[in-house]
Amino acid sequence: MKSKPVSASRTVMTDLVLPPDTNNYGTIFGGRVMAYVDKIASIATMRHARMPVVTASSDSLDFLEPIKAGEAIRLEAFVTYTHKTSMEVFVRIESENLMTGQVKQTGASYLTFVALGPDGRPAPVPGVIPETEEEKWHYQTAPARFEYRKQRKMERLAQNERTSR
Repeated sequence: MKSKPVSASRTVMTDLVLPPDTNNYGTIFGGRVMAYVDKIASIATMRHARMPVVTASSDSLDFLEPIKAGEAIRLEAFVTYTHKTSMEVFVRIESENLMTGQVKQTGASYLTFVALGPDGRPAPVPGVIPETEEEKWHYQTAPARFEYRKQRKMERLAQNERTSR
């Protein structure tokens, strides 16, 4: 299977934050941001694999700044690393004040998705070729995150086994 450049998966989504999207402080609900993150990560990984995908894990979602009603939320996602059937995707979240043009990074997240073949089982995915310095950094640091996820999953499975007896 031929590897693909990161740019093949790069996806951008922008939306206007309206009052129904916000909490009593006038800032976007965290759950709304989480839904956007999962959606854009799904699109980026489907673009890379050209197969259906499912979310396998979310490492983190770090909220750095609030996004206010009337601002635009902008998300950018791209596949940073692949393993046999899984893909790590990075999502950057920004806000834009549409009156001033000020853009701020408001969050970031890493997620893992698994590609599914026609039988609904995990299927092999193409490798990834980083091109920019940012992409190379994500790619070079990905194996450590992969090992951390694997260890975390093993610990949670063991804990689940202990508590379900």
